[in-house]
Amino acid sequence: MPPSAAPGTLRVLKKYPNRRLYDTRTSTYVTLSDVKAMVLAGESFEVHDTKTGEDLTRAILLQIILEEETAGVPLFSTNMLEQIIRFYGQAMQGVLKDYLAQNLQTFTEMQARFAEQTPGMAFSPELWQQFMQGQAPAMQGLMGSYLEQSKSLFVKMQEQMASGALFPGMPGFGKTK
Repeated sequence: MPPSAAPGTLRVLKKYPNRRLYDTRTSTYVTLSDVKAMVLAGESFEVHDTKTGEDLTRAILLQIILEEETAGVPLFSTNMLEQIIRFYGQAMQGVLKDYLAQNLQTFTEMQARFAEQTPGMAFSPELWQQFMQGQAPAMQGLMGSYLEQSKSLFVKMQEQMASGALFPGMPGFGKTK
């Protein structure tokens, strides 16, 4: 993949009807592997349909996730995917989206802090597995605490909804005035 320009500059990819992706910065065709490398490098980019101008960025990212899920070790279990699918079209879909985004952000920040505390150590998936086996009790405690805080936050939100404090005066959300 050709070198990229200054960080923070939005990279624009065009998707042609023949399903090929064209990088306007480098004037070359790129593959999904190249796009995955952009994501891993933290590059900002958008993918647009050449005919309609429609933003296809999410569709391309989902395509990369599908490829990752079908090759190697999947991140999502069947049960997890079923649970996510059940939220589509439900009243709590937006809440789940925000909840997952916040939890993923928190997890990413925890990972970054850990990397700062262990400078010079590049952790491959195999090294992470070995580390986690050696640090199982400590990491289980850390993750257990994190999950308990997350659960507590969700329970508090439910209590506020039930008491009407979250949406005062709205029918169906606890007490009304």
